[in-house]
Order: sequence, then C-alpha cells, then structure tokens
Amino acid sequence: MENFVFQKGTEVEIMLDEEGFKGAWYAATIVKPPYKKKTKDNKRNIDESVNYEVEVEYRDLMSDARGTKKLRETTDLIQIRPIPPREKNRCFELSEEVDAYFNDGWWEGVVTEVLEKKRYSVYFRCSREQMDFHESDLRLHREWVRGSWVPPLPIEDEKAHSSLEGKCSLDVADEKFSNGMLVEVSSDEDGFQGAWFEATIVKATGKDKYLIEYKNLKTEDNKEFLREEIDYLHIRPCPPETLVIDRFNLLDEVDALYNDGWWVGVISKVLGGSKYLVYFKDTDEELQFDHKKLRPHQDWINGQWIASSK
Repeated sequence: MENFVFQKGTEVEIMLDEEGFKGAWYAATIVKPPYKKKTKDNKRNIDESVNYEVEVEYRDLMSDARGTKKLRETTDLIQIRPIPPREKNRCFELSEEVDAYFNDGWWEGVVTEVLEKKRYSVYFRCSREQMDFHESDLRLHREWVRGSWVPPLPIEDEKAHSSLEGKCSLDVADEKFSNGMLVEVSSDEDGFQGAWFEATIVKATGKDKYLIEYKNLKTEDNKEFLREEIDYLHIRPCPPETLVIDRFNLLDEVDALYNDGWWVGVISKVLGGSKYLVYFKDTDEELQFDHKKLRPHQDWINGQWIASSK
C-alpha cells in the first residue's frame, strides 16, 4: 500500500471476509504495526501485503455482549486501507455509488431515489435490499487503488454532475419472466458472487421460482447445458445493447466477459489496440481485456436499467 504508513494509532478501515459481512468496511485503529506472518513453507507470495498481518482494535465492534470492550483481532494487511476522504454537506445524485453507514459498517450501494429533507433511497446489490438514509450516513464510494483514492477528492469549486447523468432513458420491463426469455442469472456461491451468466427461462416452477438453462455453462459430462431452479431475485433481463461505447475511459465501471460470465470491474489503464486493464475489487485482480469483451456496467433496479456514474 503505497504512500501510506501503518503506524501504531493510525485510524484505518478493515474489510471483513466473514459470511454476512462481506463487502463492508469497519473503522479501526492499529494496535500493532504490520509484521511478517509465520508460514510453514516460507514461500514468497507475489502480493507482499498477503505476507503481513496487523493487529487492530475496532471502533464500533464489541467483543462482549454488554458492549463495554472493543473487539481486537489480527488481520491480513491486504484487508486494510486508510480512512476514505469525505466531503462536507455532500448532495448525492440519482445512480451515484455511495457507502452507507449501517450496522456499524460502511456498505456499498447505489442511490435510486432522492427524497426530501436530505434523505436518499439506496439499493444494495449484495443483499438486493433498498433502504433510506440521511445524508449524514452516506459518503461517495471510493476505491483505494495503488496507493490513491479513486475517484480523488475533488476541489471545492468543482461543479456537481447533472442529476440526470447516468440514467438510461429506456423502457421499463416487467420483472415477470416468460418461457424462452433470454435473461442473466447471478449466484451466491463462493467464487461466483458478483457475476452474471446468460441463460434462458425454461418454465416457472412455483411462486417466484424458475427453471433456467444456461447458455454457456454445461453439465459435468459436458454433454448438455446446465439447468437449475433459480428464484426471481437472482434473475434479470439481459442489459440493453443500445448503450454502446466506442471507447472506455480510465475509471469507467464495466462488465468484463470472463469464464463464461460478466464480472463487474473498473478500467484501471487504457492500453493501445482497443485493449484495457480492468481491476476487480472482489478478487483484488487486474486483467487485460479486448474492447469487445467489455460492456458499460448497468444495474437492474426497480424495473429499470441504471448506468453507474464515475
């Protein structure tokens, strides 16, 4: 983690990897600076941050039922980042990505409605829930990439983007799915979270459940396309092809076609020959893709497609 020193007493945020907490960041203070992990094989990991541990004390998480003793634990250096910058009195816009403070942590979501009295509706992709928050419990979502915040904290007189920017003026589709309809399906299984796979609706099998057949995933014997029963919360229409981008720019959020699915990432470098480096937050990986393997990222929220803002 470049340009940042993890000294004792430094305030940081920790990303937990436990079930039910994935994707959330929790405020903490460094109790013991980074030290090298004890390993059995002494093999050097390509990512040096994986080889170091840090002892931290959480600000809001407690270790006892009475809530009198703050939780302390040891975590990998790769799961730690500085406290993100935050603008004062920040007004948020429709489709803007934010972090919402909830259950003692910051959870990534997208603004789906601007309400009265500085309140906003926020949709969370990981849980497919929508909740209302006051402005004071929100901050602009930022990523800690190679020692810098993306996007960086803007200068004070920078003009706000139009509240209409990023919203697609497309027809709203009904969330009921008919037989033979081409859709995309997500999974909550480890290793597949956050990806969408093309499939066809075979038939409805019950209340809000459908039998689907994947377009590219096959059975173990590789003879037939895989079929599964999926609930409607894991199904969406295929994104419209009318939103076409001739060239992606740095920091654009995209879907990348990889291992037969579409995975959410961000353009980390624009290369020559219509090629790009894409950074994937969930796996902390950076891979190269041709332009034809990328598409603008959109979310299916409340029956309409919402394009993400930078």
